[in-house]
Amino acid sequence: MGLFNSILTSLGRSATSAVAGKIAGKAIEKSVNQKVDEIKKTAGSFSRTFTFQELPTTLEAFKALPEATLVDMYAVAALSLVALTRYEADRDTAIAMLNYLKGPEELSNLEIQNLNDRFMDGKFYKVNSFFGGATPENNYTPSQPFTVEVSSNAYSFENEGWAVLYLKSGGADNPRPVRLRMKPSTSQWFLVEIQYLGDIRQPVASDKWA
Repeated sequence: MGLFNSILTSLGRSATSAVAGKIAGKAIEKSVNQKVDEIKKTAGSFSRTFTFQELPTTLEAFKALPEATLVDMYAVAALSLVALTRYEADRDTAIAMLNYLKGPEELSNLEIQNLNDRFMDGKFYKVNSFFGGATPENNYTPSQPFTVEVSSNAYSFENEGWAVLYLKSGGADNPRPVRLRMKPSTSQWFLVEIQYLGDIRQPVASDKWA
């Protein structure tokens, strides 16, 4: 596992040009697909941690991230969270980032309304809760650099071309799911549905019983 992660990290960091990005992207795609095959055969689990020195505030900066080639399903899951960090301050940009991850199908009005509902009553702390170091006790203040853990299990790939991955929140007992789908013509993975924004434990600052 450690060697696999180090290879992916090295490849991601090497993508400093368009050519290097394509080469690294193909290598990541091949490595991740091989890992998925191993998980299917062994009925085991696998997790990866993504590190972001800073969170992008524009669509252009978002697309420029090494993870944004969309050939790595785990990276796409992590980027869905990164996009949501803009939702409170700049909803239009956050939606544009999510639409980039959605690929062939943009967010529907219903999906946007569902996101709005999830963040009612100032519950934007849900997003920060998925970054490393964020807990109810520190009001979901992430450690920096920002890290996101994405995992899969024996049931993640039951349907060909689909994946259900999981993000770990400091305010929930179990990882929460996100659904993705592969587009065969490009071998890219796209966001289908964010399912990890259910309620979590309140931060101390807003818990009158704390």
